[in-house]
This record gives sequence, structure tokens and C-alpha cells, in this order.
Amino acid sequence: MGNGQAPGRSEQEDTLDAGWEKHRPAVFGVAYRLLGSVADAEDVTQDVWLRAAKADLRGIGNLRAWLVTVAARRAYDILKSARVRRETYVGPWLPEPLLTGPDASEPVLVDESVSTAMLLIMEELTPPERVAFVLHDVFGIEFGRIAEALGVSVPGARQLASRARRRVAKAKESMPRASKAERARVLETFRAAYEAGDLEGLVKLLHPDAVYVTDGGGKALAARKLIHGGERIAEVLVRVGRQRGADRVDLVEAGGELALVFRQEGGVYSVDTLQITDGLITAYRRVVNPEKLSRI
Repeated sequence: MGNGQAPGRSEQEDTLDAGWEKHRPAVFGVAYRLLGSVADAEDVTQDVWLRAAKADLRGIGNLRAWLVTVAARRAYDILKSARVRRETYVGPWLPEPLLTGPDASEPVLVDESVSTAMLLIMEELTPPERVAFVLHDVFGIEFGRIAEALGVSVPGARQLASRARRRVAKAKESMPRASKAERARVLETFRAAYEAGDLEGLVKLLHPDAVYVTDGGGKALAARKLIHGGERIAEVLVRVGRQRGADRVDLVEAGGELALVFRQEGGVYSVDTLQITDGLITAYRRVVNPEKLSRI
């Protein structure tokens, strides 16, 4: 074995093993950004592995780009059918929470594109726009590969990404990001007020025009319509807190930013992400769908 290849192993196996662990986070990352589902992203990652194991990788110059593009193409097919499923989803839909801190179960390239707010913005894009935007603007994939994945021309792929970029930028104008320090301060203050059942304290933290969104998916008790107004939201939070209680409320990193995890009897019953502007909570998003919490 003068070439240093392990006995019984092919060059194909060595090539795949060498690159897979390095690029697996990107494969998972592109699928999660496109689908907003950890379960679906894990399925896509497994599909990409199986396809890579069968493909001839010796002629592939950029393995990362090839793997990410294959993942995006598979996620694109799921994304088109997912939009149909969302039409029959019970109540509001929110992305499945993804832990991104040091204890995260899935490594992922973390930036604002995995935040709940950004994933919801990208939900407003068409599937081709979303694929073009994520592949080019987040992962730096060339338009030739994007065009091939979407079955469009290179100018068409450029146009899709450009259109998506403009729509995302416009949506972000009304959604300024709070600094990490500001988020930590607001969430710590919120946690203390929530645990104390301090209605007045919660009202002070909520913007008068704040919105409250809960995703139960028909599998857990949750409001099926949006709740508007800081005072009303505070009342709901206090009432839910009294009814359900929480053994522990933890600050964690989810989707690249601080979030709240409510634990009860050793399990997680909600993951809450907050949109904060000028020190006030403008959107409170709570996932209680047990299918979306099983991996937390």
C-alpha cells in the first residue's frame, strides 16, 4: 500500500471520509436554513451522505460546494411540498428551534440567517428565491451551480438571488437586531418578572404594539391566532405561568441568539425567542409543539 491508503479501503472512501466531517455542518446548515426543520435537515443530511457514498468524487474539485448544492437540491424538493403542508398546519407555524450554543447537538454555521426572525422572513420568499439567496449570499456558491440546482439559466439564478436579497433587506429594515448585551439584559429581566408573576414588570418590557405567536401544531395547547398588545400579552404570560408553572427557565443560545427554554418535570415544554427593539420586546414567539422540542 505505497500510497498510504488503509488496507481494504478505496480512494473513494478515503476522499469522502476526509471531507464529510469537515463539511457536514454546512450540509446540515443549508438544509435547516431552507426548511426551518431540524428533523427534515437531518433527513437531507443523511440523503446527501448516501448519494455521496455512491458518487464518483475523484473528479470533484470543490467537495464542499458539491455537497451543499446536493443538499439544497434535495431541500428544494421538500420545500415545495412543505409550503403545501403549511396551508393545513394547525395555528401559526414557527421554525423548529435549533440549539447553537456550545452544548448544541448539531454543529451549524451560525449567523443571523438561522435566527427565528430571519427564517420567518425567508418563509415569505418563493422556494427558488430562498434557495438562490441561501446558496449564494450565505454559502457563497457560484451561480452556475445554483442555476443547475434550480433548473434555470445563470442570469435567472442571479435574478432570483437579487430579488430575494431586496425583499430580505426591506424586511430587515423594520427589524433591527439588538446587541447581545441588550438581549441578555432584557431576557434576564423578563425571566425574573415571569418567575415572580410580575404583571407590571412584564408590561414594562413589552412594546405596546407587540405580537405574541405560539406554535402548538395542534399537538399542544396554544393560541391559534396572534395576540396583539403588550398588556394583553403580559396577562396571557402570567396566566399561563400560573397554570403550567416551570421547574426552571434557562437562557440558551438558539438560532444564533439568546432564547428562553422552559422546563417542567425534567422535560422541555417551550422554547421562546424574542424580537427586541430599543430595549422592548416587539415580538414574542413560543414553540410548544412537542414534535419540535424532542431534540432540545
